[in-house]
Amino acid sequence: VQLQASGGGLVQAGDSLSLSCAASGRTFSGGAVGWFRQAPGKEREFVAVVRRSDGSTDYADSVKGRFTISRDNAKNTVYLQMNRLKPEDTAVYFCAARINRGIFSILRLRDQYNYWGQGTQVTVSS
Repeated sequence: VQLQASGGGLVQAGDSLSLSCAASGRTFSGGAVGWFRQAPGKEREFVAVVRRSDGSTDYADSVKGRFTISRDNAKNTVYLQMNRLKPEDTAVYFCAARINRGIFSILRLRDQYNYWGQGTQVTVSS
């Protein structure tokens, strides 16, 4: 499975941005796709995850209410709509795919994912 993340860019605080994660190669109907981010000098952290089967979602507290994750299984694509962006959202955003469904508590963990995309830079200026 290859994951291609796109949609990053430079925006001002309060603006919106939409990221996409397109999967190619071997595809699967179940499992989950998550977004993680990594700011300079910091560890990669969980942002959001969506289960492919039923669309159920989970979010980090820092983005809850501002970000929305969704999936289009027909297009093998997962989206991350980011609203009311803040300078602290600045990071490289990575999408990751997991073959098995999993419970949300483990879907927040980086090592629970089988495949990773290359990342897309999001920069929010104040």
